[in-house]
Amino acid sequence: MQGIVFKSTGSRYKVKGEDGLFYICGIRGKMRLSGIKSTNPVAVGDSVDFEVESGNLGVITHLNDRKNYLVRKSTNLSKQVHVLAANIDQVLMICTIVQPKIALGLVDRVLATAEAYEIPAVLVFNKFDIYSEEDKDKLAGILSIYDPIGYPCIITSATEKRGIEKLKTVLQNKTTLLTGHSGVGKSSLINTIDPNLQLKTGEISHFNEKGQHTTTFAEMHELSFGAQIIDTPGVRSFGVFDFDKSVLAHYFPEMLSKSTECRFHNCTHVNEPGCAIKQTIEEGGISAQRYQSYLNLFFDEDLEKSY
Repeated sequence: MQGIVFKSTGSRYKVKGEDGLFYICGIRGKMRLSGIKSTNPVAVGDSVDFEVESGNLGVITHLNDRKNYLVRKSTNLSKQVHVLAANIDQVLMICTIVQPKIALGLVDRVLATAEAYEIPAVLVFNKFDIYSEEDKDKLAGILSIYDPIGYPCIITSATEKRGIEKLKTVLQNKTTLLTGHSGVGKSSLINTIDPNLQLKTGEISHFNEKGQHTTTFAEMHELSFGAQIIDTPGVRSFGVFDFDKSVLAHYFPEMLSKSTECRFHNCTHVNEPGCAIKQTIEEGGISAQRYQSYLNLFFDEDLEKSY
């Protein structure tokens, strides 16, 4: 039987079969992915073949081809990656200006990873109901960075149900991966979008303004209006892996469009003369903050050097 993986706990998988029923499955043999060293051979969103052994228990026998997948560096094994999800249509990066404070470096790492895997990304700025005037000014500044680049930005509030209908339109008929810092209100936002789910929500730690993990494992949910979302554990860092430094600028759309104007065709946009990107930054055409994110990634020891 064929099915879709809805939840992964590392050793057991919740699979929805083509008969519409859910099965708890293990894996037969040693399943390995060609091309990447992954800590999890099967991920949420994967299409698999499985055999029913008894009742609702089964065993996965084959992993079908993926149209795409999204990875991050494994937190424990630096030379391996963790597949967040497979066969997704878009990534929703959920942020807040406060509680917890936004980390633009994390945002840029997620966006660059989505670009690398050719998956569209949307930015959602949640908890608007608690923003002060200063917070709203900061938000306006952030929107002025990402909106011109081409990233759709949505302002939401689960409490006031602000932006919910717009968000539902974005999610309609798509499989969407949700990611973001712990505590940004992913679960509360999902519950507001579809109250039937009643996902567990958590509180913000006032000691360090960081959220407490309420989602332990990635899990797919079917929404009542024809959408699928994959909720992931909140991230406090996002380790990219195996990016080729020579094409890193391609994952920053505003830099990609200017890189052909550099004096040298293999310009790394770090310290070469005649760099069109650095000139554009000086002229205010590219965000200095985004360029700093580029430099942080460029000098990340886990990125491949090939120039």
